[in-house]
Amino acid sequence: MKTTKKSASSPKSKSETRVEIKPTKGRPMLTWVGKKPLRHAIAYPAQHVESFNAGSKTKKTKTWEDWPKDLPQTGLLFHGDNKDVLAYLLANGLRGKVKLIYIDPPFDSGADYVRKVELREAKAIRLEGEDYTLGEQTQYTDIWTNDNYLQFMYERLMLMKELLSDNGSLWLQCDYRKDSHLRFLLDEIFGPDCYRSQIIWNSTRSKGTSVRSFGVEHQILLYYTKSGDFIWNQLFRDYDVDKIDRYYCFFEQDDGSYLRFTKSQVREFRLKNDYPSGRRFALIPLVRMLEGERKGLTYEFMGFTRTWSCKKEKMLLLQREGKIVQLNPESIPQKKQYYDEMDGIKLTSLWDDISPLNPASKEKSDYPTQKPEALLERIIELTSNFGDIVLDCFLGSGTTASAAQKLGRRWIGADINKGAIQTTIKRLQGVIQEQVEKAKNEKQKLPGMETEETAPPAQLGFAVYRVNDYDLQIQHNEAFNLAVEHLGMTRTKTDTFFDGTLGKKLVKIVPFNHPVTPLDLEEVKKELNNRPDEERDIVVVGLGKEVAVEAWLEEWNKLRKQGNIPNKIEVIELRSDPKYGGFFTHEPVKAKVSLKRTDKGVEITIDDFISPTILERLKQQNKDNPLFQPQVSNWRSMVDSVMIDSAYHGKVFNITLADVPEKKNDLVDGKYLVEAKKGATIAVKVTDMLGEELLVVGEE
Repeated sequence: MKTTKKSASSPKSKSETRVEIKPTKGRPMLTWVGKKPLRHAIAYPAQHVESFNAGSKTKKTKTWEDWPKDLPQTGLLFHGDNKDVLAYLLANGLRGKVKLIYIDPPFDSGADYVRKVELREAKAIRLEGEDYTLGEQTQYTDIWTNDNYLQFMYERLMLMKELLSDNGSLWLQCDYRKDSHLRFLLDEIFGPDCYRSQIIWNSTRSKGTSVRSFGVEHQILLYYTKSGDFIWNQLFRDYDVDKIDRYYCFFEQDDGSYLRFTKSQVREFRLKNDYPSGRRFALIPLVRMLEGERKGLTYEFMGFTRTWSCKKEKMLLLQREGKIVQLNPESIPQKKQYYDEMDGIKLTSLWDDISPLNPASKEKSDYPTQKPEALLERIIELTSNFGDIVLDCFLGSGTTASAAQKLGRRWIGADINKGAIQTTIKRLQGVIQEQVEKAKNEKQKLPGMETEETAPPAQLGFAVYRVNDYDLQIQHNEAFNLAVEHLGMTRTKTDTFFDGTLGKKLVKIVPFNHPVTPLDLEEVKKELNNRPDEERDIVVVGLGKEVAVEAWLEEWNKLRKQGNIPNKIEVIELRSDPKYGGFFTHEPVKAKVSLKRTDKGVEITIDDFISPTILERLKQQNKDNPLFQPQVSNWRSMVDSVMIDSAYHGKVFNITLADVPEKKNDLVDGKYLVEAKKGATIAVKVTDMLGEELLVVGEE
């Protein structure tokens, strides 16, 4: 079992970079300012950054026959904006192949969720007449008015529908704040005839009510399907004396007699864990409620002429089997129904039997919006089969992927939050390793000792990708391949200078460790001088460009107008070129931390902190509104938490001091005093609002 960093290139390029999206069903339609149907989406390439394999490679089976040949046959975990991830999946062979999508998107709860982040103390910005703050999840910074939120969800739901198979389903979890808006969106996209149910999940335990409102104890699950032909596996809840619509419960004794107790008495037995001996049963009426005779059903039985629920032959059979009970000579016979012979109670739209996640639960991952696995297991078992593909593109702590892995499904997860990806990786590694150990133990058991069989895992590993959030420092060759795929250019391996062609133009990719400079353009000019017969135009590609590049190009174009130079030179900035979209590059967080020994202990001061990822996302989301570029004036606004270990030994980080502001408008302090032995190693862990961590280690 091993974890390896992956530096190979991403799956092969597809010719399309724009994914076409079908129109919505329409009507009823919700209208908002700036509503715009998604007609296409840019499919960015994926960068394979990590793999985990706990067993042998997945054998080629029918389960994987529908799987894209360019993707590994494992679970897939994507780090990036889910709009980019969904477009990537569509462009790489998964259109119409996902059987189940579950999402728990942000729904403007206003709660202090660490993972649905808001830049701390960020001031509101006015745009298009609407007020919003730099909102929950930094990639959602402009969505927390109704209009922008609805557009955000509208586009992503349209992409999800394209991924769903014809017999697939979508489950969307929300609360009362947005359920009506989201219901209208789903009706428009899927059609009202594809609405199946609204589930009420008793998800919390209200601490009480205010003077003028009710305590909220539930969340909502909106359940839609792609068509009228959908996967449905009927599930049953266990019988509970509190839920059975019968006043009495019976316990059959060995001699054929029975004891009768009321519901309240049985509740007392349960509390004391002291049930009477005997087989439990309930009595089910045999008389039809409808009035009037029915052919074959109206007859005399045990002195009563009634319209019964079954024919007389069946009634006599039940009597011979001892399943007819008459409590006294005056009472109408009833059917004895043993509890252990019942399937259970069919599920209804009220789910009050799945408890919220217990803080002491083994599942607990300290992720604020984590859901219990029992909830996801029920959804997965209801609306998918073994080997089916399950998708969650608001993955959070990875509960959906974990449940799917345990239930023998293939799974795909995505989240823009690095902390979510890290949490999910750790969780899935544990799940898969447990499955491997269980399989080993089962093989070692003697015949007759085997336990009840469960679905074998669809995979024993997963691959982690970045989509439009690229770490270009991993390896130049991989960064180069990403640029080639993103641009849709053709490689030219025989040319020693130019890297390929884009249409009829020659392309030169500048190394990504620096922006395009006039010196790079001088190199292109020198190469063209050596090729006097070359008349094709030139494209120079880089992550950015120096200001002096524009002056150089202007001078070059003047010479072209004089007729002496046939080649036009243009520069494509992958980060900001409007034709190719924003090629988002990942840069690690940085901090300036100082340590100073005093009489009272060690003073730790964070003088500065910067999260390039947050700043770049803020810049890109407002690239069309240069006058409204948000400014982060205080570095503390980007920091989620500060942890300190005053005796760090290099392996386990033991928290000596934790600075985690309770309210979203509170800031970390930035100055700390801890006790530490002389010569001890002190480690400071700073985490930004997207979960990116930085560990600064020093001695004092």
